[in-house]
Amino acid sequence: MLQRPNQVLVIDDDEAAREILVELLGRIGFHAFAAADGATGLAWLSGAAAPPEAVLLDLRMPGLDGFEVLRRYRAEGGTAPVIALSAMDDKESVVNAMRLGASDYLVKPIEPDELKEAIERCVAAPRPASPFQEPQAATIVPSVRPSEPQSLRKGVPQDFVASSPAMLGIWDMVDRVAETDVPVLIRGESGVGKEGIARTLHERSARQGKPFVKINCAALPSELLESELFGHERGAFTGATSEKPGKFELADHGTIFLDEIGEMHPALQAKLLQVLQDEEYYRVGGKRALKADARVVVATNRVLEDEIARGNFREDLYYRLNVVSVLVPPLRERKEDIPGLIEHFRRKYGSKYRGGAMQFSDDVVRRLVEYDYPGNVRELENLVRRLVVLRDEKYVIDELAAALSRRPAAPVPTASGGAAGMLPPANQGAVAAPISIAPAPVVPVGAETVSLKEIARQAALRAEREAISAMLARTNWNKRKAAARLQISYKALLYKIKDCGLTDPRITASLPQNLGPIGLVADGSGTA
Repeated sequence: MLQRPNQVLVIDDDEAAREILVELLGRIGFHAFAAADGATGLAWLSGAAAPPEAVLLDLRMPGLDGFEVLRRYRAEGGTAPVIALSAMDDKESVVNAMRLGASDYLVKPIEPDELKEAIERCVAAPRPASPFQEPQAATIVPSVRPSEPQSLRKGVPQDFVASSPAMLGIWDMVDRVAETDVPVLIRGESGVGKEGIARTLHERSARQGKPFVKINCAALPSELLESELFGHERGAFTGATSEKPGKFELADHGTIFLDEIGEMHPALQAKLLQVLQDEEYYRVGGKRALKADARVVVATNRVLEDEIARGNFREDLYYRLNVVSVLVPPLRERKEDIPGLIEHFRRKYGSKYRGGAMQFSDDVVRRLVEYDYPGNVRELENLVRRLVVLRDEKYVIDELAAALSRRPAAPVPTASGGAAGMLPPANQGAVAAPISIAPAPVVPVGAETVSLKEIARQAALRAEREAISAMLARTNWNKRKAAARLQISYKALLYKIKDCGLTDPRITASLPQNLGPIGLVADGSGTA
């Protein structure tokens, strides 16, 4: 049976809650229907010519409650994704709903972005083949093309599209650590697909079928975030009229995903560290210790080593979380993945919107591949979605052309053949004068063919080496100061120094001639 696109059914006995949900759904592009009780909702589903795109179902209702509605709907062969809604329910209710066939759950009050993500995630997931088969959560990164060799596809999810070695390597790492319960730190820019990796870790672990609970640490102030994570007792603070379980409680035997962990306040970091060390915690205002059996996966777009140096992130928590680290490269560094992603999103939204999946011209595909995507996969998805909806490539071509025209102009060469203004200071006055960069390589005389890409790569490496060398000399090889002025992390600078083959002249000058290799230890002064 075909799915009814853009239609969502809300089943909730609370009139105010129904109105809010219908309004939210309208704001994020869905056409909502509402039922005031479970029986009405079931009748609507039974009489519909096609199932809705999703069902939002309140679990606590008089008469036919959400659990019974869900049980009957799945028993009758209903396949639409059902998102359970709860306010103050405990984790047992959430787990029961998932076992009855709920695709996801949300805790009221619900933010528009949270609701939109939940619906899109459930729609992308496979439909249950039997009344009580729990649906699989979909990752946000799409599937390897059929032309990929089987050796590269081993262990790769079917809905994962990638041909770059970096992304296939990440999925190999996911396979290796999924069955363990060690914490995983996922790094990468916004929009690269960190949540998709976290969900795949959960779905490939022994905790599959148990709750996957996500919380964005940047979305709430520290006081509210503590209550969301650990829950609170009645009377713990003004407005706490009843007890509320926290996300750790709801994620019992499952996985908790802490997004934007770098935004968490240091005081709350200390409490999270206690949970990781002792596997127990206290609700806000509580006196009874609760056990935490939840795998912790965290993500950040910040350089945590820099945040530690600034005093914004606890070093002991960093080492506790950084058992396994996954670095997701930005889309501009894996452009070979873009054509497959374009095709995936074209088909996804072509089947969702009226008119079908239009074919894209070679020109628009070329422009999409050339673009650098500061918003990464999320931005690419939105561009393709816009193409499918508008069915006119001109709008997206004009948008890409405008974005490309806003790129920073190339550095102006200096009289010495270098480039001025390549290194803006981290602080005012930090860099007194421009750094000269070695001239770009020229085409060899008599060469019949040349690789512009290779020439550009070599020029960039030479320029980077010269810039780093000059800044290290300017800071008397104080690496922390040099890293700050180069606007990169201290750890990244150490790697680049090694890759460029740079050596501190003060050390080499003082070494005895017969001394072999030595190991350098950071002394806190910034010279390591």
